[in-house]
Amino acid sequence: MRAAIVDRPGEIRVGEVPDPKPGERQVVIKVGACGICGTDLHIADGHFPPTPYPIVPGHEFAGEIVELGADVPGEWRIGDRVAVDPSLFCGYCTPCRSGHGNLCANWNATGDTVNGAFAEYVAVPAATCYRMPDTMTWEQGALVEPVSCAVHGVRKIGVEAGERFLVVGAGTMGLIMQQLLQRAGARVTVVDRNADRLPRATRLGAEAVASDVAELNGEKFDAAADCTGAAPAIEAAFDSLRRGGRLLIFGVAPAEARVALSPFRIYNDEITVVGSMAVLNSFGTALDLVANGAVDTGALLTDTLPLERYPEALDLMRSGAGLKVQVLPGASGA
Repeated sequence: MRAAIVDRPGEIRVGEVPDPKPGERQVVIKVGACGICGTDLHIADGHFPPTPYPIVPGHEFAGEIVELGADVPGEWRIGDRVAVDPSLFCGYCTPCRSGHGNLCANWNATGDTVNGAFAEYVAVPAATCYRMPDTMTWEQGALVEPVSCAVHGVRKIGVEAGERFLVVGAGTMGLIMQQLLQRAGARVTVVDRNADRLPRATRLGAEAVASDVAELNGEKFDAAADCTGAAPAIEAAFDSLRRGGRLLIFGVAPAEARVALSPFRIYNDEITVVGSMAVLNSFGTALDLVANGAVDTGALLTDTLPLERYPEALDLMRSGAGLKVQVLPGASGA
């Protein structure tokens, strides 16, 4: 089959790899759509430490079951349309046993540490599959994973109706976060240095937008969510909080990145700083939100490319010219 392969950091190609075979309790998925996110850029550049090379990346995906492995539960049939949670938790370490599988001591994920879905086919545990309604497109199904990450993040930071939230970053994750916060009753201001993205945030219901936190004239917020992973943005979000405020570190920063936050303010103002890592018991909720139209997926997806143009899709994502870029392995390579 054809697949995108990162042989080593900086060396990316599309070529032939063996067809996947389902292991015990696994299914093979014919990939309908797979989205590119910041983690895929980190993998391509060698900045995501858990990744072994070579690897077929791709962890935001949906498709059709075409083969069943041994002992797959009887609820699954060939032809079922599914979105897939890429999380692969061991189930027996202390974090898993305490309900924190996303912090698994033996953490793995489809497309991050084992071959993923920038390919014609991918093998995954049946337990990670979620049945999609017939009304959902492959593109919508591939957006369930990023929505599930945002659902977990919103649960971590907490929301009360009427609270004023600052969302830093109006990329895909920032706009998903904005929508979920508004759905919970928050009043949201969105900041992004790329001013071309701000009208989209306004159309989705942002109370205010700006290209820099400094443009907000010292306005203070009940809570802030950084969706960029950029140290200066995190620091600006922290500085924007009122006393008793809350900061969510949601964007993926490089492992070596550092931020300067005032420990005196954290102490004296009782500022809460929390992190949110990937997916945790949030995938089913996210699928329902997408299926019911509670998240406007049409406002997020800007570009779809065939598998043969995967390197170009990475460049498009890196440039910031689009929002969500997806690869459709079944599409023509023209």
